Amino acid sequence: MNNQPTLMNERNITLDVLRGFSLLGIILVNLLAFNTPLPNVDLASFYTLPSDIKWQQLLDIYVQGSFYPLFAMLFGYGLAMQWQKSVARDQPFFSTGIRRMVGLLIIGLLHAFLIWWGDILMMYAVFGTILLLFLRLQPVLLVVMALFLNGLLQIGFFILMPRTSFEEGYYLDVVSTQQALGTYATGTWKEIFDQRLLDLAVQNDITMWFVGFFTILPYMLIGAAASKWQLIQRAKQVKGLWMALAVICIPLGIFLKNLPILQERTFFLDYIKTYVGGPITALGYAAIIVLLCMSPLIAKVMNPFAKVGRMSLTTYIGQSIILSVLFYGYGFGWYGKIGVQAGIVIALAIFVVQVIIAELWLARFKQGPIEWLWRKFTYGKLRTKE
Repeated sequence: MNNQPTLMNERNITLDVLRGFSLLGIILVNLLAFNTPLPNVDLASFYTLPSDIKWQQLLDIYVQGSFYPLFAMLFGYGLAMQWQKSVARDQPFFSTGIRRMVGLLIIGLLHAFLIWWGDILMMYAVFGTILLLFLRLQPVLLVVMALFLNGLLQIGFFILMPRTSFEEGYYLDVVSTQQALGTYATGTWKEIFDQRLLDLAVQNDITMWFVGFFTILPYMLIGAAASKWQLIQRAKQVKGLWMALAVICIPLGIFLKNLPILQERTFFLDYIKTYVGGPITALGYAAIIVLLCMSPLIAKVMNPFAKVGRMSLTTYIGQSIILSVLFYGYGFGWYGKIGVQAGIVIALAIFVVQVIIAELWLARFKQGPIEWLWRKFTYGKLRTKE
């Protein structure tokens, strides 16, 4: 028997809403990366205008570091759902999963080299392939593995991270910063391509992959465990768990992410903000969305998020294309010229446009164009009535 893609009547609206909500957070964060010389500066000390500093802090607290863990958990959740469906139909899944991850890797490579250096899909493809090896494990073991891997990183950071005050300019590469400011703002496509390769090398150095192994992979494992427990499908039955996560994780996560602002900024507090406060806040956000979607009326109101979530890959790549045209020299050349508050408005406007596009597209087609290509790569010439 052949594997089949997910049918329309098998989709879970709450999962799609969560994906759409994650994409809103992702564009709010990524817009700053398209407008500033990341990864060669520290945004918390990059801005000088009081309004930019304030809005950047708000993004740092409520958005930055909390949406990529959520999206990684959702990735693991969805992959485990596909595995469970294959098992229920007595179908093999590993070879299909490998093709799916290879397809995602190809999309990620094209995205990284041709559009934006900050691509996350390559890591998802690599760590998703590793996740395939453990999908047969019981959910408890998946959680234990996740806590073990992430715990190793936490212990290492806790021991090695200096408690000293943050040194201004510590993350600043003056030469690379000036080069990026000039190239992205006014450069030709070829010049921007060359600059993108330089930034891609910094973004994808061995340290980033090392940290990703102990963060992104554990988040995927937790998502896979939650999928096996069907925590979203059985949301009403486990409502107490979701309420507890919302009540505990939101205030705790926001408090931890505020520490470098409420106190003197240190390397240790920065670590707490990113690697502890970020994922805790992500769990809280997920819990709130799941609880809201228990109400049919609210779920209907949030349906636009679900439409974007159904086209998550197309939406993600589309965001990068739009932002590159707006900010890079071969487009409107807004690079380095937009304040944080204006950037937030632009990000929200882009997301609204994407919601409208998703609504119009899905009124005619069953999935987004990149999702369609990914499915064709994964399942070959398989045709399924949806």
